[in-house]
Amino acid sequence: MRVRCVGGIVRDGDGRLLMVRRGRPPGEGLWSIPGGRVEPGEDDPAAVARELKEETGLDVVARGKVGSVERPGPEGVVYEIHDYAAAVIGGILRAGDDASEVRWIPPEELRDLPVTDGLLDALVLWGLL
Repeated sequence: MRVRCVGGIVRDGDGRLLMVRRGRPPGEGLWSIPGGRVEPGEDDPAAVARELKEETGLDVVARGKVGSVERPGPEGVVYEIHDYAAAVIGGILRAGDDASEVRWIPPEELRDLPVTDGLLDALVLWGLL
């Protein structure tokens, strides 16, 4: 079974990336781009806005698609993750939903953090690191 997911790649004025530490499986305890499953009847930009609001407290608008990856999940599930550049338009930064922590992280510090499998490779491939 394939599950469509989205992620929002957000940078602040200092070039830091908005990252969440996952509070639940898959990836519990690991840092990642905020995002999650696309709900039935929802398009990708709406899913990016909803997921980032739920996980980070920030209101965002999705811009262009940056790239896609596939990740294996439990019981044969394949997560199809479509990552979009996004811009903050409001809200207050706070961890919510399945995020145990949220913060702005300088790109050079990502290599020293426990991150989800393939994240650094994808960010390098897409020219973000």
